[in-house]
Amino acid sequence: MIRAYLIDDEVLALERLSRMLKATGRVEIVGSSSDPVEALREIRDLHPDLMFLDIHMPGLSGFELLAELRDQPFVIFTTAYDRYALEAFSVNSIDYLLKPIEPDQLERALRKAERMCSQGERPAEMRELLAKISLRLDKSSWLDRIASRSGDKVEPIDLMRVTHFFSKDKLTFATTAERSYVVDLTIADLEQKLDPRRFIRIHRSVILNLDYLLELRSLFGGRMVARLKDAKKTELPVSRDRASAIKDRLGL
Repeated sequence: MIRAYLIDDEVLALERLSRMLKATGRVEIVGSSSDPVEALREIRDLHPDLMFLDIHMPGLSGFELLAELRDQPFVIFTTAYDRYALEAFSVNSIDYLLKPIEPDQLERALRKAERMCSQGERPAEMRELLAKISLRLDKSSWLDRIASRSGDKVEPIDLMRVTHFFSKDKLTFATTAERSYVVDLTIADLEQKLDPRRFIRIHRSVILNLDYLLELRSLFGGRMVARLKDAKKTELPVSRDRASAIKDRLGL
């Protein structure tokens, strides 16, 4: 049985992955943590065969954590943000799982882990490459404000105030409690630049700030609506293909 350690700064995601692994009956979870600094100390003592490792975490990124380990176990990266896929495979991870993790994806990764562990393979030396990758990862790379242009006036908007973004008539808007502002970025651009721990795309034309979510309501046909905490109790559509992602983020 593979001895695994789980690391994710989102407690609900950590608990969900733990339940999924225990249900397989093929993994012994020797430890888990939502704090990468604490995890680093425990991993050095426990020497797990395998780590399920989130990438973007406060304190230490997943890559930075690995770079600190002299004896590096196999790694299955887990993250909500797929711009790290190339870097993840570059450091010889077993697999890369995009949240919310689906059972068939987990099964595929476990089969690969079992094969490599049973054959006595060891992960290639990652230290030098990890150090280079860590230098490229800017912990403050997520936007914290965005500009709205009106004529020759530019107004900065603090993203803490933005309840959601939406697109309409080929324009993108950032909405606050006071009003909506036109911004230059598309919804697709914003999805790549916003902190995925706070913002989540719930529809092809809507990105929600989870800090302003009041409730989710199910509708006929598997559709959902997100109701906000603003004065108007604004309702935003949740598309069927995005419903599982937001449910997973909320631990549902």
